[in-house]
Amino acid sequence: MVRKKTDTARVASDLRVVLGQLVRRLRAEHRFSLSQGSVLGRLDREGPQSVSDLAAAERVRPQSMAQTVSDLEGDGLVERRPDPSDKRSKLVSLTVEGDEALQADRRHRVGWLAAAIDEDLSAEEQAVLSDAVELLRRLTEK
Repeated sequence: MVRKKTDTARVASDLRVVLGQLVRRLRAEHRFSLSQGSVLGRLDREGPQSVSDLAAAERVRPQSMAQTVSDLEGDGLVERRPDPSDKRSKLVSLTVEGDEALQADRRHRVGWLAAAIDEDLSAEEQAVLSDAVELLRRLTEK
């Protein structure tokens, strides 16, 4: 069977639209803003980091990250402590409250998305989606 050449511009356009819709739906299910949730998740997975390291990892300006961290700190979800290897610098880490809020938020969001995947997609479609997640992860690393 000869496969027709993929119209990558069309795929890219469709993907952008669909991902935007999915992000909006997840945001509606989310307690935090997208940037706040991303920072909390990164701190949970990778441990304490400086604001500049978080900004670089999230590909945002340090000033924007500083505001996100300040908002999270104001809500008691993160705290800043001196960096043991450089006393002039501070590391941002999750508080107990931040960890609890993140885990509760994840259970809620994952519950909705997992239920939608389980109920609306066949086993074959679920396998395709699983493969697509890895492809999307690779695209984010470009």
